Amino acid sequence: MVMQDNFEKRLIKNIDFNIDLAQSFGIYKNNKEFELLDFASSVNISCGFHAGDPLTIKNALIRAKEKNVVVGAHIGFDDIQGFGYRDMDLSDDEIESLVIYQVGALMSFAKTLHMEIEHVRPHGAMYVRCAEDFSFACSVARAIQKCSKWLIYYGASGEITSKVGDLVNIPVAQEICLEKMYNVDGTVNTIAKDNENTEIEIQRLKQLLIASQVSNIEGGKTVVSADTIHFSSRLPNSLELIKQAHNVITPLPVNYKNACLSGWVD
Repeated sequence: MVMQDNFEKRLIKNIDFNIDLAQSFGIYKNNKEFELLDFASSVNISCGFHAGDPLTIKNALIRAKEKNVVVGAHIGFDDIQGFGYRDMDLSDDEIESLVIYQVGALMSFAKTLHMEIEHVRPHGAMYVRCAEDFSFACSVARAIQKCSKWLIYYGASGEITSKVGDLVNIPVAQEICLEKMYNVDGTVNTIAKDNENTEIEIQRLKQLLIASQVSNIEGGKTVVSADTIHFSSRLPNSLELIKQAHNVITPLPVNYKNACLSGWVD
């Protein structure tokens, strides 16, 4: 069995389930995402760059408020036609402006509904770049921190996200995806095909909760840090997966977990 040496196996008692909302724009509508809302503890709302128009964003916030889930900004590159999956080379100033523009827009919308934004999650090519490029991830995190020092940075589980948290001094949430295959070092293998077998994914969830482990491409287990699990509405079994996952463990927002660890909640 292959594991990272710098982590210890441990039981996970509390974990967040996050999903994406407002993945629509104009005549293109994605109502499937709302099917997952009853089983999530936090949502990432698109901010108008890779997806999300003003009315869609407002309606997503209202739905999230009705379900009493934590709200975060889902930021991406300005690439609606490619849905944010096209990488872009940007200067630090451009990254900062891109992030602040999107987070600020959602924060303003939320304020009108007496809501607060608690986290920021990159999307698509930006998410992958943040997981692989430490300097880029730090630039994104610094821009997030300029919006509010209380915002949590959601990033792919691994050493880069952890180091970004330490260097930028920003709270981070390490994220796992049950459909993904992982390298031995705990990073996502971007070549391997997503697993869409609900039974296998639920077994992965149970292994994660019991021992903080994920299956790796060499057939072993790798120990990872995990604060949140992302459930994508793009998978054909997405609704069944999050339903069964909810039966395994009741998800709790990241800030609730942090409050427990700090002693504020028993």
